[in-house]
Amino acid sequence: MKTYRFMSALGVCAALAFGVAACGDDEESGSSTSSADTEQVSGSITIDGSSTVYPFAQAAAELFNEEQPDVKVTVGQSGTGGGFEKFCAGETDISDASRPIKDDEEVPLCEKNGVKFGELQVANDGIAVVTNPGLEVDCMTTAQLKELWNKGSKITSLNQIDSSFPDTKLSLYGPGTDSGTFDFFTDVINGEEGVTRDDYQASEDDNQLLTGVEGDAGGFGYFGFSYYEGAADKLNLVGVDDGDGCVKPSNETIQDGSYKPLSRPLFMYPSAEAIARPEVKAFMDFTIANQEAIAEAAKIVPLTSEQAAKAKSDLAAIENQ
Repeated sequence: MKTYRFMSALGVCAALAFGVAACGDDEESGSSTSSADTEQVSGSITIDGSSTVYPFAQAAAELFNEEQPDVKVTVGQSGTGGGFEKFCAGETDISDASRPIKDDEEVPLCEKNGVKFGELQVANDGIAVVTNPGLEVDCMTTAQLKELWNKGSKITSLNQIDSSFPDTKLSLYGPGTDSGTFDFFTDVINGEEGVTRDDYQASEDDNQLLTGVEGDAGGFGYFGFSYYEGAADKLNLVGVDDGDGCVKPSNETIQDGSYKPLSRPLFMYPSAEAIARPEVKAFMDFTIANQEAIAEAAKIVPLTSEQAAKAKSDLAAIENQ
C-alpha cells in the first residue's frame, strides 16, 4: 500500500474571508481568480474523527459550501480512533485525526479492507491543561502532571502534589480512549500511550469536557487548545514546565514548539477512492489553498510558512502520481 503524506499550503491568494476566495490581479499576466471562476461540482462528502480537528473541518465545510453549494459535507466527531475505525471500514471519505494513523493497528485494518489513503497535515495544536477559574493554578511541571494522571494515582487534591496549590477536591475531566488527544497526552506525560488513571469523567467530545471543568469548582482537565480559546473567559489556563521554564499554549508557542511537550500536528486523511471523486478533490484542494483562513475561523493554529512550503511540494508530488 502506498501512503501519501502531504501537508496544506497557502495558495497565491490572500486569505479567504468567509466564503469568498479572492485573489489579486496578476499585473504581469493580467489574470485573476475568483469564486466565479470555480468549476461547480456536486455530490456528498462524509468526514469523521477527531473532536479537536472538528472545528477546522466544520469551518472548511461551511466556507467550501459558499463556493460549492451543491456539495453536501457531513462532519462528525467520534474521536480519532473511532474515526479511523469507520474510515478503514470504508464508511467515510475523510478521517480527521489529532495523531498519525497507527502503523500496528489501523494501517493493517485499512489494508485488509483495501482502503488506501493520504495523510494531510492541516493545522497545529497544543493540548490545553485547564482548571475551573476558582482553582487557581498558574503552572505545573510535567512530573506533577504525571503524578496526577498516571495509572494508580490516588491524588484527590492538588495540595497533595504541592503545598502551595489549592486544597480543593478535584473532579477530573479528560478524553476517552478513542481520542487522539488521550493517546498523545498519555504518551508524552505518563510515558506510555493509553496508561492513565481511570477515575475521571471521560468524553470524546471536547465541549463536554469544557462544560464539566467550567461548572465544577474542582474541575481539572485537558483538551484541544482551540476549545480553550473559545471559552478563555470561563477557564483557568495552566502553564506547563518540562524543565525549561513554564510556558502557556498560544499560537506562537505552539507554532515555534516552545510549548513542550504538548504541541502536535493535526491531520486529515482522505481515501484514494474518495479523492478520485470531483467533489472530494475539490474539497481537499480548497482546504489546502485556504488552510490559514480556515484555521483562523476555527480558532486553530495554522501551519507555519515552512510547513506550507513543504506542503506545496508534497502536494505537487501527489498530483503527479
